[in-house]
Amino acid sequence: MKRELIETLVLDQRELLERKEKGLTRNVDFNKLISTKQIAVISGIRRSGKSTLLLQLMEEYVEFSYMNFDDERLLNFDVSDFQTLLSVFSKFTKSKVVFFDEIQNIEGWERFVRRIFDEDYKIFITGSNAKLLSSELATHLTGRYIKIELFPFSFGEFLSYRNVNYNKLSSSIRSEIMALFDYYLLKGGFPEMIKYDDDEFLMRVYEDILYKDLIVRYKIKNIKQFKNLSQYLFANFTNGISYNSLKSALNIKSATTVQEYISFLEESYLIFELYKYDYSLKKQFISNKKVFVIDNGIRNKVALMFSADKGKFLENLVFIELKRRKKKFYFYKTKKNLEIDFLYHENKEFHLLQISYGLDDLRTRDREIRAIVDAARELSHTKNLVLTYEEEATLIEKGVEITILPVWKWLLEIDN
Repeated sequence: MKRELIETLVLDQRELLERKEKGLTRNVDFNKLISTKQIAVISGIRRSGKSTLLLQLMEEYVEFSYMNFDDERLLNFDVSDFQTLLSVFSKFTKSKVVFFDEIQNIEGWERFVRRIFDEDYKIFITGSNAKLLSSELATHLTGRYIKIELFPFSFGEFLSYRNVNYNKLSSSIRSEIMALFDYYLLKGGFPEMIKYDDDEFLMRVYEDILYKDLIVRYKIKNIKQFKNLSQYLFANFTNGISYNSLKSALNIKSATTVQEYISFLEESYLIFELYKYDYSLKKQFISNKKVFVIDNGIRNKVALMFSADKGKFLENLVFIELKRRKKKFYFYKTKKNLEIDFLYHENKEFHLLQISYGLDDLRTRDREIRAIVDAARELSHTKNLVLTYEEEATLIEKGVEITILPVWKWLLEIDN
């Protein structure tokens, strides 16, 4: 690319940057990102607030350089142009602090970043493709970076955006929180969705990811099949899946193709697979998985919503929060084939989380409690939690202590 065009882009983007709103301060360890000498890597789905987070980090520096590679004028930019970009940066500032947005769009970027890291540059980068970032970082930048994953707003961040102080739960505040939770449960946490209440924004994000990030990047030929699979997974979120059954149901030529398509969707942060807990790693990988989606709001634009899905919305919300809290977690099947929605190990205890919209129905209550009791006996040293829409209690069932808590309260625990 010509130097003149790169210089124009740097100036244009800087001007645009100065007009942007700083947004809500996210629940991120800013001090860690700024104080470390390592490369700060921020990854996550498109429009989750990565660029706004960069903007907030920039406020800590008097001078810096910036380039957003998600700009159509950079389509012909390649690794050989990085040195020209660096030269343009040096024309405007002597600072060695650089911010690169959506850098994974440029093939070979990691070699350039490694070089300027060795030249004592302070580097911040973002990206929307989990695999591209991870593989390139692992290959060329091992031990030289710290990485955080940014998700759409947590419930606590959503309440902060709405100026709700949830630290003191008076009756009026509690009622307001419950009303806002109903909104958040179905509309999700994408910052622009919350700001503008624009459902169509969510569909645009979904389609941009499908076409720009996946179909074009991976040269997917059978676009209809790929879209059908994605829509099927969104419609059947929180359910168990097998590659063979999806192959048959959607008339896809092979289970390997199904697996490949799902991996693409995972890389873009649209969906996630959850493995079954087993002491055997081999059994974990070959067992059926469960599928979850990045955001309930996007799910409700991509697939039809039914009243029976209420429990699924809660379960998906808890899944994303566990990801946000960086837990390594699974689902669990007892010897009697009863399912625990989520399990993770921490502080020498197994944490069992069962999600149910309500426990008024005796059959539902019996099923959920029985699963917890059986799993607690099989695993021993467990902390047992049932998350519901609004019920709260502590009970002892066959010697097993079980806490019942509203999901919204559990979601806010991390912020208190």
